[in-house]
Amino acid sequence: MRKSFYTWLMTQRNPKSNEPVAILADLAFDDSTFPKHTDDFEEVSRYLEDQASFSFNLGQFDHIWEDYLAH
Repeated sequence: MRKSFYTWLMTQRNPKSNEPVAILADLAFDDSTFPKHTDDFEEVSRYLEDQASFSFNLGQFDHIWEDYLAH
């Protein structure tokens, strides 16, 4: 079973980094409603589009998701 996107994303946290994956990881960490137990692209993508308390470039999210799938 694949670990959740959030669990993987937390391994990418680095407050000193300007990389999009590190930025998203820090934003998700601070967002108590981020979907933490899913590996479903549509669910996370819809959350980022419609419900997140922050804005993030969805094109960059697509690339981050590809990295997630590769691990």
